[in-house]
Amino acid sequence: MMRLWACAMMMVVGSAMAGSAQVIERFDTGANERWRYIGDNVMGGVSSGSAQIGADGMHLTGTVSTDNNGGFIQVRRDFADGLAADATALVLKVRGNGARYTVFLRTRQAILPWHNYKATFVAGQAWSEVRLELSGFERSAGVLSKQLDPSDVRSVGLAAYGADYEADVWIGELRVE
Repeated sequence: MMRLWACAMMMVVGSAMAGSAQVIERFDTGANERWRYIGDNVMGGVSSGSAQIGADGMHLTGTVSTDNNGGFIQVRRDFADGLAADATALVLKVRGNGARYTVFLRTRQAILPWHNYKATFVAGQAWSEVRLELSGFERSAGVLSKQLDPSDVRSVGLAAYGADYEADVWIGELRVE
């Protein structure tokens, strides 16, 4: 009887925890319309890359160059309604080439293109989950609130950024908890 009660409690707790996650993207049908590629060439940079969506997720590859004031390739998805107000973390399922990548969150307070909150992670060769606490995202400008409000998020971007290197990163799922 005690085992039955313990199992029932684990199921209740597990379903409560599962309910707190908001899946943002699984890279299924229509993902090509939700995500867009942006390179630093929009500002005169010389980085090059591409993003492809397939059965394993989205694959961002390219050459990042800091020449000519450049230094990024990025994929971005916009949101009309923000993230769940009670969200505390962004969780990504990723794999890559061992390089450092950056997640940029833009909010409605962002006035200029470089106004954002950012956090970095390393994408190893095997699939893994990366948990980025929203409280750990750094703001880029004083015009942004000191604390990131998830309901104010208007876009999420994944970028190879800030150094000369070859980018090769997969993202299989994106969610908030």
